[in-house]
Amino acid sequence: MNTGAISSRYAKALLKFTQETGSGERVCHQAEAILANPDVLATTALEPELQNFVQLLARNGRLGDVRLILRTFVDTYYNSIGVMKGHLRTVVAAPGLEDRIIPLLEKQFGCKVLLDTEIDPAILGGFIIEIGEYQLDASVRHQIELIRRDFVISTNRLV
Repeated sequence: MNTGAISSRYAKALLKFTQETGSGERVCHQAEAILANPDVLATTALEPELQNFVQLLARNGRLGDVRLILRTFVDTYYNSIGVMKGHLRTVVAAPGLEDRIIPLLEKQFGCKVLLDTEIDPAILGGFIIEIGEYQLDASVRHQIELIRRDFVISTNRLV
């Protein structure tokens, strides 16, 4: 069976269970913490719903898919409450940038947007936003690459 279909089915089952018990937000935050740093498992007790779910995965021989299943669950959970999660990369911390960009993204997508931020010196300047399949690359590195491509095309030379 397709791994994507498996992860989707398990994630939807976990979502349904957490919605019934009212623990969706707690389980989602713990799943995000585990995905960000698996060592969290050594220091933190799992939410009961997540503990039962991991035991179910073990019984069904699906522990190898746990990361994909948890990632799918997190995405499905946020989608179910009308929130899109995204990723913002900048060269330096830009506290006001998020406040200006989020309302524009919410208007564009028609739902609430949450952004994780990351500092990435490799982009040289500007920012990159990724939300689902949407990507806005306003980085200096990208602009330099566009200029280089135009130069190669216009001069018929490799640079």
